[in-house]
Amino acid sequence: MGMDCYCMSQLQVVVQEHQVEVCYLGLTLILQTHVGPREMTNVKGIEGEDGRMCINTEWGGFGDDKSLDDILTEFDVEVDKTSINPGVHIFEKMISGMYLGEIVRLVLVKMTKDKLLFKGQISEALGTPGQFETKAISEIEEPDSGLENAMKILTELGLDWDPVDASVVRLVCDTISSRSAHLCAAALATLVNHIRNNRKLDHLKTTVGVDGTVYRKHPTFSSKLQKAMRLLAPQCDITFLISEDSSGKGAAMVTAVAQRLAHQSRLLEESDGEDNEEEQEKEEGQ
Repeated sequence: MGMDCYCMSQLQVVVQEHQVEVCYLGLTLILQTHVGPREMTNVKGIEGEDGRMCINTEWGGFGDDKSLDDILTEFDVEVDKTSINPGVHIFEKMISGMYLGEIVRLVLVKMTKDKLLFKGQISEALGTPGQFETKAISEIEEPDSGLENAMKILTELGLDWDPVDASVVRLVCDTISSRSAHLCAAALATLVNHIRNNRKLDHLKTTVGVDGTVYRKHPTFSSKLQKAMRLLAPQCDITFLISEDSSGKGAAMVTAVAQRLAHQSRLLEESDGEDNEEEQEKEEGQ
């Protein structure tokens, strides 16, 4: 869910395993999406003996071969058709924060045309692409003030709403954000399970370093993602660690620090083992 430059509204995830072997998995979600698991490489012709490399899976392009057509909705098709790059990055357009607001807008337009919302009247703002921002989803889904926020946003969009309309809009936002979290979890769980199986581990313990406004600001995205991960990767113990740097640098720092700490931990374990052996030899000599 890659890109060479990052924007503030991104979710950067780096998974690291604090064991003898450290694995990393990076996830960027908002403008574009990519995941890079760091594991032992089977690629031939690579110089160096470290045995590890970063792989950019470009999973945002999952579905470009029409493998996701069975689960695409009419709204996904419309988002893709009107995007600057139709036909590519299909998975990204289903889960990325760049598109979530537009998906919600299209759903609301459809429901209004079917006379299920707003007395069947579409305002100019609601009928304009890009006018329903993704940040509005977070505001509308706030547990305490969400309904009030929904009413305010609908008023700003020039809509003739009633309390039932506002409640339905909250449900639409919850549905779209939940789908994003669950699809993201499905893809992430697949990679984590692959890493565990590839390393022939019964249990994989990982830490996920996260930055980005979707994960940090949306009131339920993180909990839905984590709950789905527990369901889809039950043999992986995943801890999510938030970095406050939204530029992507924070997640990179988490990765670097984790690698250093894991390396130091291994050295300490090896040192303790050697010290214990020396003490045992001295005791036996006495």
